[in-house]
Amino acid sequence: MSLTCQYAARQCARALRSSQTQGVRAVVGLGLRRQQEARRWQSSEAAATVANPKIAGIVDQISQLTLLETADLVSTLKTRLNIPDMPIGNFAAGPAGPAVAAAPVEEEEAAPAKEEKTMFNLKLESFDAAAKPKIIKEIKAMLGLSLVESKKFVESAPKIMKESVPKEEAEKIIETLKALGGVVKME
Repeated sequence: MSLTCQYAARQCARALRSSQTQGVRAVVGLGLRRQQEARRWQSSEAAATVANPKIAGIVDQISQLTLLETADLVSTLKTRLNIPDMPIGNFAAGPAGPAVAAAPVEEEEAAPAKEEKTMFNLKLESFDAAAKPKIIKEIKAMLGLSLVESKKFVESAPKIMKESVPKEEAEKIIETLKALGGVVKME
């Protein structure tokens, strides 16, 4: 749906630019171009992808809107669905002004506070002395180290084992090492 909205917004912007510079000829040309594009999109492939009659009805209604009505639809959908404005067109243009660049930075700083952390670092904190050989073997298998490197790694605890591990995998590793007698923390 967002591609359709972006397409409609581009068409609206083009029509407004064309009508300002070329007058009535631009609107007539746009009508011909719209008919050509409509014929192109009415292939059997496009018709086969719309299996839901509710969606087909919405698509039919949107295709009958004028450009100004489509622009209103796009702006209404953006506000109702909280879709941020995205730059359309030439991405190779020069950098935006400082006022424009400052707003996204504030949004990016606020967003991570709301998100739940999904990637964790695993740190081997300690282990039972009796379980040291089992821990060394498990670390060797987990990290792909040699036996000597695994022994040095375990003896140098506390030490980061893995970085950027998904939560499910991290919990499995913690449970495995806990069963062997090790203490692992998620950070």
